Amino acid sequence: MAIELKNLTKRSENYSQWYNELVVKADLAEQSAVRGCMVIKPYGYAIWEKMQQTLDRMFKETGVQNAYFPLLIPKSFLCREAEHVEGFAKECAVVTHYRLKNDPEGRGVVVDPEARLEEELIIRPTSETIIWGTYKNWIHSWRDLPVLCNQWANVMRWEMRTRMFLRTAEFLWQEGHCAHATAEESEARTVQMIKLYAEFARKYMAMPVTIGVKTANERFAGALNTYTIEAMMQDGKALQAGTSHNLGQNFAKAFDVTFANKDNKPEYVWANSWGVSTRLMGALIMTHSDDNGLVLPPHLAPIQVVIVPIYKNAEQLAAITEKVMPIVQRLGELGVSVKYDDADNKRPGFKFADYEVKGVPVRLVIGSRDIENGTVEVMRRDTLEKHTAQLAGIADYVASLLEEIQTNIYNKALAHQQNQTFVCDSYEEFKARIDDGGFFLCHWDGTTETEELIKAETKATIRCIPLDGDDTPGVCMVTGKPSARRVIIARNY
Repeated sequence: MAIELKNLTKRSENYSQWYNELVVKADLAEQSAVRGCMVIKPYGYAIWEKMQQTLDRMFKETGVQNAYFPLLIPKSFLCREAEHVEGFAKECAVVTHYRLKNDPEGRGVVVDPEARLEEELIIRPTSETIIWGTYKNWIHSWRDLPVLCNQWANVMRWEMRTRMFLRTAEFLWQEGHCAHATAEESEARTVQMIKLYAEFARKYMAMPVTIGVKTANERFAGALNTYTIEAMMQDGKALQAGTSHNLGQNFAKAFDVTFANKDNKPEYVWANSWGVSTRLMGALIMTHSDDNGLVLPPHLAPIQVVIVPIYKNAEQLAAITEKVMPIVQRLGELGVSVKYDDADNKRPGFKFADYEVKGVPVRLVIGSRDIENGTVEVMRRDTLEKHTAQLAGIADYVASLLEEIQTNIYNKALAHQQNQTFVCDSYEEFKARIDDGGFFLCHWDGTTETEELIKAETKATIRCIPLDGDDTPGVCMVTGKPSARRVIIARNY
């Protein structure tokens, strides 16, 4: 069984299959009975909860409050913002009836044709419309602003080709929706939130990201501007890990949300929205994990340290447990989540393989001889290195080691990103190299026609215009026309 746990397809052989197998073997999620939807299992959900708790704290430190809005959206609401409905129309799941009845022919239940809704309801693909329909009731004066709301929720987008965590029909996310009195305040909040996402990705996920602006072709439906954080996976593909949208006054005008300014004159409200989803789970897996399983950054690992006793009888176990309990207590005091696995229904070899596949950052192994020698075996998941350490002061040592692992994981991912980022001025060279993956820093003439040509010919897209990138003017690698600055072009998930 331990061999089965670790028997993963190698990344170099089939990266996609490696990912799909790892999600299942690490006990993160599984397919459900509903097409395109997944079951997030307890271990996977525990990682999402740590993400959620951290982000929730970070949001609230900026003044954001949580609220909750309906799952079902009247179809007429989506029609009010033309760009928005066009962007999501093909992905919408629609509720048309409100009742079932027994089949007169005895074949279970059927939809009652008499129970058709007067107006169809859309299962939310995103909540701008229902929220701005609500904000009209909340906002009347400049004193009511700003409104800084976030909701943790599920959404549904009818994806045809799905992959667990990366692209599913139903997924979990948070969506922030803010209302402001001025364009400047709204833009400042939009940028503030994308920088917050970048801080979370780097500090907690140990995942380097690039902050940038989406092109007009790639921005959120109904937005004036979309900011993104783009991460590079180990196969060189990009993954959009979070977005923040400046919505201007589009939704305020669509739902007639106005306020009386300080001169008592009516103005339309300024809006932004921002979100990350369980796609971050996929990013976490693909950024750090290896052919032995998950590699979790300690800041997000549900179990940061596991202690496995090696014993032959109850007497030996009791002696080991007596030594281990003060260590468990001290680790708890240091804010470290620890599991003492003294269960007798699994052999040590199975436990080692299981915790390795699940990416537990540090494993301590202690037996009777270790008790006599005052030592313990330490294994770090990021490098798979084992060494012997002294039992005395082991908790403080491990707490320090966890921070070292966090830093090492980030630096490894950063080095990979830097090594796979290329400056490219030749379209022929770009086409020859794009199959190998990576971020390509290229000049682009700013036109949608050129952007679509690149996508059609190479399956790569302009991921973003980096905020801190090279702003030296040049010429487009495709057309030779003037280019204001380099953009990141890559294939993506």
